[in-house]
Amino acid sequence: MTLVTLAQQQPPALGTGGVRQWILDNLVPLLLLTVALLLLWLGGGKGDNAGVMRRLGGVIIALAIIGLAVTTNAGANIGSWIAGLFTGG
Repeated sequence: MTLVTLAQQQPPALGTGGVRQWILDNLVPLLLLTVALLLLWLGGGKGDNAGVMRRLGGVIIALAIIGLAVTTNAGANIGSWIAGLFTGG
């Protein structure tokens, strides 16, 4: 008699790696392009350079938050850097 195994292999674990990579590869550049075009259209055409720079400050802060969200050990690394400023290490 021969033993036949009919069970399948374990499926890969579910995760968000594919969605995360798609967002980084496609959605973030598209959003950046949209924001840049809106900034140029809303402020650049009217000569409101100060208004464009104020909005650009908000965009830079938003990009920093996105960078923290998609980087794995960014929080720990930033904390170590800030602690190093005070301890000299």
